[in-house]
Amino acid sequence: MTQLALFDLDHTLLPCDSDYEWGQFLIRIGVVDQQFYAEQNDRFYQNYKDGNLNIDEFLRFALKPLSEHSRKQLKEWHDAFMKEVITGHLRQEAIDLVKRHQDAGDLCCVVTATNSFVTRPILAHFGIEHLIATEPATTGDDPCANFTGEVKGRPNFREGKIQGVNDWLRTQNLTLEKLSRSYFYSDSMNDLPLLEKVSNPIATNPDDRLRVEATKRHWPIIELFA
Repeated sequence: MTQLALFDLDHTLLPCDSDYEWGQFLIRIGVVDQQFYAEQNDRFYQNYKDGNLNIDEFLRFALKPLSEHSRKQLKEWHDAFMKEVITGHLRQEAIDLVKRHQDAGDLCCVVTATNSFVTRPILAHFGIEHLIATEPATTGDDPCANFTGEVKGRPNFREGKIQGVNDWLRTQNLTLEKLSRSYFYSDSMNDLPLLEKVSNPIATNPDDRLRVEATKRHWPIIELFA
């Protein structure tokens, strides 16, 4: 029977938050108001870590810059972001973790609240095909259509990750119940709803709140990053 391996991305497979780092990158290249954007980026990041992020407010903030520039320009910036930021945060320990599941024949997927524009190019470095992420809305169905600054569907956050996984599994003619085993690796207490749904929850580089919860529930705890 099929086994499933789900991975959060930020602070799980990466030792950084790609959403936050993308915001910091936009500040450095001068395409957003530096003081305002830095203050808001820091505020939302702290709210996320504290477990009280207003996801709708954050996404209005995070997706707005995407709506103000062409896809061609955004791709040029993202290519630079990958080279300047993400490649330096790739860790062999995380790549090896994914490869162990791939070698076992497990179906692998990244499940992240960070939007797909930021995250999809990162998956190639892990050899992962499938991504469930928050989807930015576009002006049309063309792959090059510009972004609107809104969210398409439901944000892939907290309980939204459960819906996202279930919807994706249906496209694979699967359900969690049909799987012989399902893993979910995450660092964040925000992911507790999905961790509770899989057969094998694994706290990975966990934040303080998830570490306490995982210890209480006797879930495995692993540290990928020194």
